[in-house]
Amino acid sequence: MTGARPALTRRLRLMGIAISLGAASFLVATPVSARGPDGIADIAEKVIDSVVNISTSQNVEAKGGGNREAMPQLPPGSPFEEFFDDFFKNRRGGSPKGGDRGGEMQPRKTNSLGSGFIIDAAGVVVTNNHVIADADEINVIMNDGTKIKAELVGVDKKTDIAVLKFKPVKQLTAVKFGDSDKLRLGEWVIAIGNPFSLGGSVTAGIVSARNRDISQGPYDSYIQTDASINRGNSGGPLFNLEGEVVGVNTLIISPTGGSIGLGFAVPSKTAAGVVDQLRQFGELRRGWLGVRIQPVTEEIAESLNIKPARGALVAGIDDKGPAKPAGIEPGDVVVRFDGKDVKDPKDLSRVVADTAVGKEVDVVIIRKGKEETRKVTLGRLEDNEKAQQASAKAKEEPAEKLVTQKALGLDLAALSKDLRSKYKIKDSVRGVVITGVDNASDAAEKRLSAGDVIVEVAQEAVGSAADIKKRVDQLKKDGKKSVLLMVANGEGELRFVALSVQ
Repeated sequence: MTGARPALTRRLRLMGIAISLGAASFLVATPVSARGPDGIADIAEKVIDSVVNISTSQNVEAKGGGNREAMPQLPPGSPFEEFFDDFFKNRRGGSPKGGDRGGEMQPRKTNSLGSGFIIDAAGVVVTNNHVIADADEINVIMNDGTKIKAELVGVDKKTDIAVLKFKPVKQLTAVKFGDSDKLRLGEWVIAIGNPFSLGGSVTAGIVSARNRDISQGPYDSYIQTDASINRGNSGGPLFNLEGEVVGVNTLIISPTGGSIGLGFAVPSKTAAGVVDQLRQFGELRRGWLGVRIQPVTEEIAESLNIKPARGALVAGIDDKGPAKPAGIEPGDVVVRFDGKDVKDPKDLSRVVADTAVGKEVDVVIIRKGKEETRKVTLGRLEDNEKAQQASAKAKEEPAEKLVTQKALGLDLAALSKDLRSKYKIKDSVRGVVITGVDNASDAAEKRLSAGDVIVEVAQEAVGSAADIKKRVDQLKKDGKKSVLLMVANGEGELRFVALSVQ
């Protein structure tokens, strides 16, 4: 075996492998994949001057009275007495015992630090809204330490993006947005920012997930990365290996406050559109379809003859919205919007918001098992708030005599003035009111309750308990496993519920 070792050694060295054989030891060569990609240092050197620190200050008014941040009661001669005396004197702007202005607390200035990046050599910076929110003064600190006062161009709270502008004192390095849609799971990315106010720091990691919804806002579609991101990195860029910004680092999930490998960035596809509008208008002008939507569950899909389950189910139509004149109705399922597939309600919300106001688009819906295309001219999202302020009032037709009937584990009755008053149901709501729910029924599991109003059964309007019983019996004969109900609450807000008819 001794004679074989030199030959074996040579082969292992050529393979880049190191082992130890008896007294002989060999150099261990780390696999390239474990070291990470080459060129990270080159990219960092190229773009680091485009990354800035964002310093903000805010004047906070403080009220007197002595109850707020009271001086702790310490034993005479305590070694902490001097420390607390200085601390509370600085916090209040005077003596802790009320020597200045009779103990009234003075206004104080708070400071915070975050990150940002330059996208235009004219002095345009992108950061997070939460970095500069409520600031009285904003300063941009360059990589070389130069500090310049900045002004706010505009913010979008829903995506947590803000745009600043300042007057350059020298030539700036700007970076451009890349295409976040091209990111792949496992792809290397680089984060640069100002963690814990330490200054420009470079970290690298991979894309752990895409289109991540963590319930932070209506347009959640975060890039998840294990690149180390900490407090102070907010607003900083996430680069691909081409030196393009593919995300804006925004938040982390951490029980400790430090990075545990769960960082999230707003994708460049979202951020770039927001930045363009903020630069152009100083505000966001999002598209508005004028519908209320909910997910298409497997049960709802079966009831609507949709295979596989997909799309966004229209649960309500705004009377003043663009969808109504286009002929879109509650019960329709939107599966394509402006040429883009809609897999779920979040998809529809994002694509509508990103579409230009006033644009005419094709909306593909499924109605009673068949696809139809409707043309819709989008409105502006803010118009929705105005439309909601004007509630349509409809006169109630004379109510029929109260009749209670059981179906689907529900006690049902036609609407009457007494029932409207009892359950606080608006006059504009039409249908059959639920007066009781069997606790062991599917209806109870789906959270139907007394006071809910069944408006439609299997996409047909109902006006009496007998109507519902008749429709359910027919569906059973047709071999259906479930029935789709359109249900309204007392305010008239609609939702769809699929109940088993077995």
